Amino acid sequence: MADVRSLPVPDGLAGERVDAALARMLGLSRTKAAELAADGQVLLDGRELGKSDRLVAGGWLEVTLPDLTAAPPAPPEPVPGMAIRLDDDDVVVVDKPVGVAAHPSPGWTGPTVIGGLAAAGYRISTSGAAERQGVVHRLDVGTSGLMVVAKSERAYTRLKRAFKERTVEKVYHAVVQGHPDPTTGTVDAPIGRHPQHDYKWAVVAEGRPSVTHYETLEAMRSATLLEIHLETGRTHQIRVHMAALRHPCAGDLTYGADPVLAGRLGLQRQWLHAMRLGFTHPGTDSWVEVSSTYPADLQHALDGLRDG
Repeated sequence: MADVRSLPVPDGLAGERVDAALARMLGLSRTKAAELAADGQVLLDGRELGKSDRLVAGGWLEVTLPDLTAAPPAPPEPVPGMAIRLDDDDVVVVDKPVGVAAHPSPGWTGPTVIGGLAAAGYRISTSGAAERQGVVHRLDVGTSGLMVVAKSERAYTRLKRAFKERTVEKVYHAVVQGHPDPTTGTVDAPIGRHPQHDYKWAVVAEGRPSVTHYETLEAMRSATLLEIHLETGRTHQIRVHMAALRHPCAGDLTYGADPVLAGRLGLQRQWLHAMRLGFTHPGTDSWVEVSSTYPADLQHALDGLRDG
C-alpha cells in the first residue's frame, strides 16, 4: 500500500526546486525525488509538479511514496579494508575506506559503515533515524579516514551534542594543487548548494557558516600537503574551501583539479583523509584521540609528488 504524505509547504523550502525540497524533507536522493515527480506523484494544491518546478509558500503538498515494505532490506555486507581503531561499550571508531558510505540511503547500493559493523556483529545505538542509527557524523563516500559511531544511547546523545557544540577535534590531511599563500590561514566563508550545479556545493552568500583552518606540512614542486582543522562540518567543506582559494584537492575533478596531474598520480578521487579524531569519551569523560595512516592510493600519489 502506498504511503501518502500530506503537509503544508515548510517556510524554509518555499521557492526550492521540487527534487531538492523532497530530498531534504523526506530523506530521498535527488534522483528518486525527480522520479516521483515524473511519475505524477507530487501534487501542490492538487496540481502535478515537475522536478524543476518551485514550491510555493502557503501551498499544500501531497507526495505519494511507493510501498517501502514490498521488499525486505538487503542483509548487511562486510566491508573489506574497514579497520576498527577503538572499540568499547560506548563507541566504535572505524577507519573508513574510500567508496564506502556512512549509512544506507535511497539510491545508494554500495557498502556502508553501518552495514559493515552489523555484518561484523557490532551492536550500535538505536537512536537516530532507522537507517542512520548510531551515526553522529559522516564522511563523504570519496573521503577515507576516521569516523566514530555510538554504541550506547548515552554515547549517541553526548556525541551529537559534542559535534553540534564543536568540541570534537577533526583533523584532516589534504594534498592541494599549488602553494597556498599564506602558508597557514583560515577560510571563513559560507557554503550552500551550487547555484548552477545541483550535485556540487559552493561558497555562496546565503550559505551556512563554515570555518576551515589550514597549515602547510610540506611544500612540493606542484602541490602542498596541508593539515586541516574543521570548526564546522558542512558537506564537501574542505573541498569547496580549497577550491575557493584556487588550490583544489589533487584528484578532485568535481571542484576543478587538473585531470592530467590526477592521471599522473593515479588518483581516482580527491587526496583527502580524516587523520585524527579527538573527543571527550561519553562514558568516562576522559579525552580520547584516535589516529590513522594514509591509505595506499594516497601514499602512492604523495610519493609521486615528492619524486617530482
